[in-house]
Amino acid sequence: MDLTSHPLVVRARRLATDLLIPEAERVDQEGVPASHVEAVKRSGLLGVAAPADHGGAGAPPAVLRETAEILSGACCATWFVQTQHHTPVQTLVRSELPVRERLLGPLSRGELLSGVAYAHLRSYPRRPVRVRREGTGWRFDGTVPWYTGWGLNDVMLLAGVTDSDEVLFAFAEAREQPGLRASPPMRLAALTAARTVSLELDGLLLPAEAVALHTPYARWAAGDRVKTVATSPAVFGVAEAALSLLDDGTAAPLRSRLTGLRERAYALADAPLPEAWGEERGMAEAEGAGHELTVPGERAGEGVADRGPGAGEGLPGWEAGAGGGRTARGARGWEDRAGEREDRAGERAAGVDRRGGERAAEAGCLGGAPAAPADRRAGTRPTSWDDWAEERLAVRAEAYDVLRAATTAAVVAGGGRAMALTSRAQRLAREGLFLLVQGQTTKSRAAHLRALSGAPAATGDDRR
Repeated sequence: MDLTSHPLVVRARRLATDLLIPEAERVDQEGVPASHVEAVKRSGLLGVAAPADHGGAGAPPAVLRETAEILSGACCATWFVQTQHHTPVQTLVRSELPVRERLLGPLSRGELLSGVAYAHLRSYPRRPVRVRREGTGWRFDGTVPWYTGWGLNDVMLLAGVTDSDEVLFAFAEAREQPGLRASPPMRLAALTAARTVSLELDGLLLPAEAVALHTPYARWAAGDRVKTVATSPAVFGVAEAALSLLDDGTAAPLRSRLTGLRERAYALADAPLPEAWGEERGMAEAEGAGHELTVPGERAGEGVADRGPGAGEGLPGWEAGAGGGRTARGARGWEDRAGEREDRAGERAAGVDRRGGERAAEAGCLGGAPAAPADRRAGTRPTSWDDWAEERLAVRAEAYDVLRAATTAAVVAGGGRAMALTSRAQRLAREGLFLLVQGQTTKSRAAHLRALSGAPAATGDDRR
């Protein structure tokens, strides 16, 4: 699939070149301005995966991934604010409740920007946000540890857990109101510009008409865990931006690895879940679960509680659709590599590596993560959830390794100048650190640490 001429890809490139890249270092220090959000709204990118009959583009997953790479490589903070929007859209697409007709059109057309507040669900059975009936509506109490886009979003999709172990997602206006109070914006090592706060809920009342999803926690979690093993397109976008700061000789081997990993990651994302995994398969298609930043501390099935500025970057379609795309070259322009990716996508999906020993040599000299197990490279189908997840987490860990090498190389190449806050290299390096923990769960953290330590992949009971 040649994405070069797709209207949304063209608009994303123009937005990146004309606005996001030139302003990125200033935005990093001062915050994402409302004018950036308005530019994103005008571009139509908020509706990239929204249904056409409600004013969206209805674009295939490959376009969603491509535009995510472009925006994240240009200005990760702006990308992160707008990417929250896609989970509420997809939640409404799959909802049959009245709020669908009220909000799906405005969100699909980019008239409204939505944030999300549901990562805390993964701390279950602890319930940071509790929901209970009050009158004809619902009452929310507790703390949302991290909410991104405060002051920029028009609405938010808020979630909590009921006493009967159900999750309830409802829309609220993204502003202080009776029962909802925001903290001052957090100062973070990266993406402070995304305006992340915590939210205190003390009797926030939302009407029944605001509810978008009400389902047993176990059912929601089954779909959510499928969505937390994929590699974020932002990893490739930020890595490519860092490589654009290097000379061709230094960048070439890293870019070659990155291209191969992108193909593998997207081929795995496009592969359907086995029919036998009915619960996971059904919920992966039914819920708008996303990727949040999480850190150690609290169990939530396969995940842990969200204690970082993550929220719902659940770009729908990472899990299904066609791959393809372009390679960002930052200020030096954009190079389309979709044809090359298509030619090799089938080989990567089956684990075929045309470069063989050369790849292994590069991995060693550039600090590469261990290659996937031999049975994975041979293209055998996974027979269990653990095998299925392990394969994707191995690719994710290797992509992180290339991201780390690319952003480190950009700093080294920049020398002392790279330590200035006006340097693109240091900003990309910090954004790379953020992406290492964004979307992290207990399982993904363990897989990443094994890759960093050189330990063998977990098997059997060690995975649990």
